[in-house]
Amino acid sequence: MSSPVIPLNSQNLVFVEQLFSSYLFDRDSVSPEWREYFDTVKNGDDRLTSGWSPESPFSARSMFNPPGAKTPMLGHEAPASRLDEASRQERLDQLIRNYRVRGHILASIDPLGSTRSSPAELDPAFYNFQESDFDRDVSTSWVGGPATRTLRGIINWLKQTYCRSIGAQFMHIDSLQVRHWLAQRMEESGNRIKLARDEQIRILQRLSDAVVFEEFLAKKFVGAKSFSLEGAESLIPLLDMAIEKAGNEGVREIVIGMAHRGRLNVLANIMKKSPRTIFREFDDADPELYIGRGDVKYHLGHSANWETSRGNSVHLSLCFNPSHLEFVNTVALGRMRSKMDRYRDFKRERGATILIHGDAAFAGEGIVQETLNLSELAGYRTGGTIHIIVNNQVGFTTTPKEGRSTTYATDVAKMLQIPIFHVNGEDPEAVAQVVTLALDFRKKFKRDVVIDMYCYRRRGHNEGDEPAFTQPVMYKEIRKHATVYEGYLERLLNLRGITRDEAQRIEKERRERLENELSEARRDDFIRCVDHWGGVWGGYQGGPAEEADNPVTGVKREKLTELLNQVTRLPEDFKPHPKAKRLLETRQAMARGEEPLDWGGAEIMALASLLDEERPLRMSGQDVRRGTFSHRHAVLYDNDTGKSFITLKNIIDERGYVNIHNSPLSEAGVLGFEYGYSLDCPEGLTIWEAQFGDFVNAAQVIIDQFIASAEDKWNRLSSLVMLLPHGFEGQGPEHSSARIERFLNLAADDNIQVCQPTTPAQMFHLLRRQVLRRWKKPLVVMTPKSLLRHKECVSTLEDCAEGRFQEILPDRLELKTEEVKQILLCTGKVYYELIQRREELGIRHSMIVRVEQLYPFPTLQLEKLLADFPAEIPVNWVQEEPSNMGAWGFLRIRFGEKFLGKFPFERISRPASASPATGSSATHKMEQDKLLTTAFELE
Repeated sequence: MSSPVIPLNSQNLVFVEQLFSSYLFDRDSVSPEWREYFDTVKNGDDRLTSGWSPESPFSARSMFNPPGAKTPMLGHEAPASRLDEASRQERLDQLIRNYRVRGHILASIDPLGSTRSSPAELDPAFYNFQESDFDRDVSTSWVGGPATRTLRGIINWLKQTYCRSIGAQFMHIDSLQVRHWLAQRMEESGNRIKLARDEQIRILQRLSDAVVFEEFLAKKFVGAKSFSLEGAESLIPLLDMAIEKAGNEGVREIVIGMAHRGRLNVLANIMKKSPRTIFREFDDADPELYIGRGDVKYHLGHSANWETSRGNSVHLSLCFNPSHLEFVNTVALGRMRSKMDRYRDFKRERGATILIHGDAAFAGEGIVQETLNLSELAGYRTGGTIHIIVNNQVGFTTTPKEGRSTTYATDVAKMLQIPIFHVNGEDPEAVAQVVTLALDFRKKFKRDVVIDMYCYRRRGHNEGDEPAFTQPVMYKEIRKHATVYEGYLERLLNLRGITRDEAQRIEKERRERLENELSEARRDDFIRCVDHWGGVWGGYQGGPAEEADNPVTGVKREKLTELLNQVTRLPEDFKPHPKAKRLLETRQAMARGEEPLDWGGAEIMALASLLDEERPLRMSGQDVRRGTFSHRHAVLYDNDTGKSFITLKNIIDERGYVNIHNSPLSEAGVLGFEYGYSLDCPEGLTIWEAQFGDFVNAAQVIIDQFIASAEDKWNRLSSLVMLLPHGFEGQGPEHSSARIERFLNLAADDNIQVCQPTTPAQMFHLLRRQVLRRWKKPLVVMTPKSLLRHKECVSTLEDCAEGRFQEILPDRLELKTEEVKQILLCTGKVYYELIQRREELGIRHSMIVRVEQLYPFPTLQLEKLLADFPAEIPVNWVQEEPSNMGAWGFLRIRFGEKFLGKFPFERISRPASASPATGSSATHKMEQDKLLTTAFELE
């Protein structure tokens, strides 16, 4: 007979847990099958899946009274003494469980000494235990430690484990195996770590590094903003231990994301950034280098190589981050995923991401939830993130009760199946225990883990702020509070792990080193380290557009035919949806030249051509596999089985090259992730597509603070592509405009590219140019909706085989200069409506020129095209958007009343509006008709 399998469902969960944790049976009396099963579960094999119910032959009564048992163990036949023992054991089991669930409430995690009242369920009296019970032996085989001990002993052990300097939340995790693993790890050791003397000395040294650095800055740069780490110095030994342990266990890349609190300390003491460089930045001694560019010192990133005590090398990358605190989270995760894909680390074992949060931001900013939600999604998984909350117990001036509706700042993390460890930052050895446990958990289960390090902020929000204005009582306590370094030093002195002389020597060495670094920083011949593009970015360039290369992007026609045929080939037994099958048949006809090339065909062909050249592709967005408007179908689904097939894998099937992922319903988080991915993949094509271009405004922080400004602020390049469906088609205010004006307002110093191609071939060349260019800039593409199937919006294979992306497209009519009475400039879908109206009117006096690239604006090409036209000919910019939106404002500021300094320049558009578009389809048609009529009226 095989071992029974019991499901973990709401009906029997409590019963099963109590059964396993108490052993209310005589082990020798149960059947061998049950005995084997109990032992299997106790050893952590979580096989509780299906096949058991209370009504089955393996009912509760048969468990306790198995066939052939010598003595009944449940029911009226059992002796009273046995029932009393069972009752006592059951009550103890409930107490043990509640310590696991609620013990964190009594944990001494606040270094400022605040306490909370004890929950009733942690009081033995709640379970009717009497004084006479306290010294009675009880079974504790399911608790770490001896199999039996007294009730008094087990309660003391539970308090040691769950109510000292560490408060653990883990019983919200569904998996019995995970909960038991965590409980066993904590209970066997009393949730403490035994450190050797050299490990204790190393912690003291790292605390000294942190404390001396902050004291030095405060003394030498009085009043200067540094957003110091004072009060939270345990962060430095925490990071030190995390990097050491991870590096010694096979991790070779660590990406760190954090806000500005403590960043300078981390830069100096973890990232090994030269203190002299930091001091030079404080002195602000090189103003001529930063005219119009650069960033404040506590936003800067850095990279370094770390050698562990065992000689293992770990590459560290601290991401640049603005003051938008948590928005760097998914950027860091994207970088790690990109690194893992580059090194074919598909088991997600050789890299780790550490995110350092503030308590108020972790609870308050929605991007945190978006970040957590990515953790277990296949397209975004990185093997588990280590979240560290530097819990200052206050925001800028906002108290926790004003800033969150939850008990802990970390409660949002309970959405995941992960443990949360609250730890007193003034107990460095408790911090060491939590770090060890957290990294072991991450390694075993490849999930996120949260360390909530309670500390305080010794100064105000910044060094010029007076915190006692708003937290007077708190800061009275802080002012008389010794540093964590002093407290830990006293502990080691009492243990005789170190002498006072040794400690003073450590401090003296640190101070002398910083004095020397400051002297070097203030030398007249100081040589500034120039941050060139290196590593994976070696050979690429940013800078002005006139230095950009313009590679050949055409592909031989025979190759295009081959590629297009390859991406229409399916496995023999695969049955696509009938409409998808027709689409593939149409693309086969395109390959034969029997059908014109539409948008979807050109796009998939561009992707295939890049994969054929071994350029990796990553594309994500809410519906990218099919495409919101059903034009892409990069991933097909069997109509009978639902099984998916990616046709692009017919080009290259090696893992890591074709990555097309539907994203969660997130803009800011996912766009940040893809931006981060692009930072470590300059040779590939990284695309984020909005479901509708309008929704990009939910990711405006990522666009403003990272994508548009990173090169100017941080000298960081990206080749990210953003595809934003755009066009006024009567679908309402939220399905019309991708807000071209916002991108153009951000456009300066050739920082981004903003394009709106109007033919499939243009899209083909644009995507290929983005990858093949050595000149790397983010690319924003206003993509079509109705044009995806417009009979005029087509190309040929020859259009893709020859030429390059054209930044402007001249009128398709060959008009003589003397015929032209006006010049209409436009971009996007309105072009096709303009040429249709012109044909309906039968006129030839209006020349229509498409601007396919709005930024960098193609001034030279337009000057060449219009060179022979007389200055009195008016140039009108035609746009569907209201006059206060679209490209008009950008062009008007750029050219004024004379286009190219020569032609009268006016606009034709909808009137200014607070909303992008009407919600009425009929009204839209009226407005569009008026727009087109006005375009061809001559005064």
